[in-house]
Amino acid sequence: MSDHAAVWLEQLQQGDSRAAQQVWERYFEQLVRVARRKMGGAPRRAVDEEDVALSALNSFVDGARAGRFPRLDDETDLWRLLVTITARKANAQRRRHFAVRRNRGRVRGESAFEDAAADSRRGIENFPGQSPTADFAAEVAEECRALFARLDDPQLCDIARWKMEGFSNEEIAAKLGRNVRTVERKLALIRDCWSADD
Repeated sequence: MSDHAAVWLEQLQQGDSRAAQQVWERYFEQLVRVARRKMGGAPRRAVDEEDVALSALNSFVDGARAGRFPRLDDETDLWRLLVTITARKANAQRRRHFAVRRNRGRVRGESAFEDAAADSRRGIENFPGQSPTADFAAEVAEECRALFARLDDPQLCDIARWKMEGFSNEEIAAKLGRNVRTVERKLALIRDCWSADD
């Protein structure tokens, strides 16, 4: 895939909702993994890592539409920005959780959503979700399998997987016992391989 960051940014500034969907499709699962790592052991009762990733993507789209990110030159810049937004939101969620723990008894569970007279479903089931459909999730999973099938080197598969899980180039280099420049070269090979048919 060629570098789409500048194109997406321009489309978002013009109000094109398809660009927002493309950014979501490309980065949502990766940002969920980043949020999961940043949230650590914080309970997911009120907000989980998917909520954090969605919030980060919404903030990016809103900011892009408002022209707040004029210096996104490539997808590396876009990824760094998305990770930064996600990390800040995850950290803010952790802070809120620990603030709530100091004020015990103020967080209510699912029973707060119950209204037996209104619906036979219980609790939070009364509220529609914003999760992707099962069909969409299956499409994304199939696309991921197809992309990994293009990589004929198990080490490239490991690097791609770690990158999608939110590991930095430095962390991947440490896992491999190699230098960062080697990881960067291998990431370039992965990008070239995945963009070959686009």
